[in-house]
Amino acid sequence: MVQHMPPICSGCPCRDSCKSSADTGETRHIIDAVVEVKITAHQSLVVNCPLHGGVHEGVFPDSVKAPVQYGVNLQALAVALNTIGAVSVNRTHEILSKVFNIPLSTGAISAMVGRCAAGLEDTVALIRGRVAASAIAHYDETGTRVDGKTMWVHSASNAEYTHLSIHEKRGTEGMDAGGILPKFSGIAVHDCWVPYWKYDDIEHAVCCAHLLRELVGVEENYPQQKWATAFKQLLLAMKAAKEQSIAKGKEVLSRYYRERFERLYARIIAQAYRKNVYVESTEKKRGRKKKGKVLSLVERLAAYKDSICLFITNFAVPFDNNQAERDIRMVKTKTKVSGCFRSIDGARDYMTIMSYIGTAKKHKFNPYEAIRQAILGTPDTIFAM
Repeated sequence: MVQHMPPICSGCPCRDSCKSSADTGETRHIIDAVVEVKITAHQSLVVNCPLHGGVHEGVFPDSVKAPVQYGVNLQALAVALNTIGAVSVNRTHEILSKVFNIPLSTGAISAMVGRCAAGLEDTVALIRGRVAASAIAHYDETGTRVDGKTMWVHSASNAEYTHLSIHEKRGTEGMDAGGILPKFSGIAVHDCWVPYWKYDDIEHAVCCAHLLRELVGVEENYPQQKWATAFKQLLLAMKAAKEQSIAKGKEVLSRYYRERFERLYARIIAQAYRKNVYVESTEKKRGRKKKGKVLSLVERLAAYKDSICLFITNFAVPFDNNQAERDIRMVKTKTKVSGCFRSIDGARDYMTIMSYIGTAKKHKFNPYEAIRQAILGTPDTIFAM
């Protein structure tokens, strides 16, 4: 604690006596971090036993395996910087070397991340199984660069678990490789990306937030398409009606609202079709004829009506796919901050660790402590929270 006397007291002979009887006026705090490196030397002692005879040597604990190794806290910090912090291996090396003055090489950091990921295989398999068995799951995909090539990160998650995988394909092949959708039998919340609809043994719910963005685009680029504004207002009205019903303790929409929204939906789609009549081209060109973005959107709204409206017929289904977008956002941050992944193995390690960390956060477990537990070999501790 540092105490400050009034400036007028400087050099005064009564300063010490006044200080001892002074009252506290105001207290301000400075919070700082003190970096300290702790090196613990482990020695095996050799004794010549006078009782049993012979020479006996001490045994190191299982955690002490090499002449020189890095402790759990330092390993956890390195892994956390590279994954949660989205810092590249090179920058992690620079930060730790300069802050701690430890000769920590980039190879050592990569090895730490790889060992952490390897120790999480069983835990991530458990996460994968629980997402696949859930009643409702959210799905999304995004591109990232790996060794100069575009690859696709596939996200599957719910309120308790996060699973990320990476594959060279964006579509069904990549989704199958994630190991969840082929086994899933609940309600899948996603956008209108075509490959999702190939899973016909599940129920689909369309993200209406995606539709709102598309409708705003139509409004801005095609002002004559008045139906887009009407459909946007319909989606927002359905959302508001559901929220009001839930607030009143109801589990379903009233018959009045169901019939009203049914009529409005049909009327707006009919209006949209009248405004966007498809005209077959007379030109003899090979391949499928293009319908344009607006008509394609209209056809999707008509074809996927039940999936679009599922959030008002089943109150457990959300209006949007924000859960998936939040869970996959960290990948975009990593790509933006660190650039591309150097190798596919490094990318897979990152997805494994972030699946674990995303799940740990949802179980209210401190992410750094979760990584420590993973390095200690007890990753499933996160499920105890």
